[in-house]
Amino acid sequence: MAETNTQAETVAKKSKGWFKGLKAEFHKINWTSREDVTKQTIAVVVVSVILGLLIAVIDFLLQAGINFLVSL
Repeated sequence: MAETNTQAETVAKKSKGWFKGLKAEFHKINWTSREDVTKQTIAVVVVSVILGLLIAVIDFLLQAGINFLVSL
């Protein structure tokens, strides 16, 4: 019974140390500012919309061209 308690205490100490190390590593991370994240998000949305519109226009033109060729 004493061995079980000792093993449990050892596991608890190791876990506690691991979480302390994890917390220390999280404090070392250079997080991106909210302003930068907002700017990058807007850039991604704008580029996605532009590319979506470009693909839609190309699709429409190809479809119109194929329909024209089929109707000949």
